[in-house]
Order: sequence, then C-alpha cells, then structure tokens
Amino acid sequence: MARGGGGAGSATEGWGEYLKYSFGSDYVVYNAAIGGRSARSFTREGRFEEVADVVKPDDWVVIEFGHNDGGSLRTDNGRTDCPGEGDETCQTTYDGVRETVLTYPAYYKNAAKLFLDKGAKVILNSPTPNNICEGGTCVDDVSRFDYYAWRAAAELADPNVYHVPHKQYAVQVMQNLGASTVNANYPKDHTHTGPYMADVMAGSFVLGLKCGTTALGEAVKNSTESLTTTAYGSCIPQNSTVPI
Repeated sequence: MARGGGGAGSATEGWGEYLKYSFGSDYVVYNAAIGGRSARSFTREGRFEEVADVVKPDDWVVIEFGHNDGGSLRTDNGRTDCPGEGDETCQTTYDGVRETVLTYPAYYKNAAKLFLDKGAKVILNSPTPNNICEGGTCVDDVSRFDYYAWRAAAELADPNVYHVPHKQYAVQVMQNLGASTVNANYPKDHTHTGPYMADVMAGSFVLGLKCGTTALGEAVKNSTESLTTTAYGSCIPQNSTVPI
C-alpha cells in the first residue's frame, strides 16, 4: 500500500499509489501508508493522529494492515500485535520502553474511532496476501487478519464504518491471472508488488468498493461490469450482502 513498496531501488510499489486513477478530479487521494509498519507501530509512532489532524468531515479513511502484524513478542520487533481477537493485552519492552500491546482488532477499532470523531467515514480492509502463486500454483492464502478486520468493523456497528474483503478479491484476481503473470510482478520477494501488481491490487480493492454498500463505491469511475468481466472476477457474495 505504501509509496515505494519495498524501498528505494527495489522496483516495487504500493497499491495505494494507483487508487487515484479510479476517481474523478473531485476526489483527492492521499496515501499516508508507511512501509514496514503494523497497526501497532503505526499507533505507537502517532501516525494515525497525524492523519486525523488533516481529516475533514465526510472524508473517507481506508485502513489496511496485516503484513507486519504477525510474529512473536518473545523476540519483539516493535510491530507484532498481541494474539487474540478481542481486548486481550500483552506486556513487552521494546527499545527500552515498557509497552502494553493490543490485539489487531483493538488497534483497528481505536483508529476507526479516532477518525469517526473527526466526522470521517472509515473502511477497514482485510490485508492483501503475500504472493499466493510463489510455488507455481496459485493457492488461496489463509490469514487470521482477514477475519479480524471484518470483526473489528462488525463490532463497531457504526453506519459510517465499512469493510472490504480486499484479501479475497486479491486472491481471486491472482488466481485468474495465473502464476506466470503474478510471479513476474513480484520483483523483490513474496510480499512487495511491482507496479503492475500494485495496480492490480488497487483494482481489486476498487472492485470490493463497487460490490459493497459504500457511497465511495458509487463515486468510482469504473463500472462494476468493466471490472467483473476482466481477471478481477465477480463480486464476492459476502461483500454484496453484509451491510458493512
């Protein structure tokens, strides 16, 4: 999602840089993603607050984390979240400072509340997967964060909070493109996309918007048919029926 993807000189790019092409001139897309961050580290560094400082009423804020949120706190890298799907907390010391670590859904919900208080609307995405075709066959990626993102949105139960199952749409288009195309466009590793796949990931999110219930989806320039008749595939039934 972040600009520059896996770092300078890596020939990678984040999908957030391509989202602007799906909206007209009356929408300005600001990509505040920072590479290598988790929901926890983004919170600890005060970056959600930085975004909130410039958010205005009726703005849309898209939140997506997951690639850096796993791991173990026994060898704390400053990014790992506390295991669990609720209000569990973990104690750790990172960089010489004691820290109470929250769960992934808790960080999502806290961030959403921050933006809701500013009058914004919030979309809590599930994270795109790593390269599911790396082994030569495109196999569906199983991620607990896919469920956690949905759960956070559902538990907030706010009419201005939405969920896009971005992971499921990303898996669908990767399987439709096939291993050869997908693998050729992960130039650094199985996490960071090249420009082509970054654009594909942006398109898979846009399809999720079009198939969902948000007013932002209605603002997308692409028609639903123009997306579903390509490799992006069809609307996912859950996306079109769950009212969040």
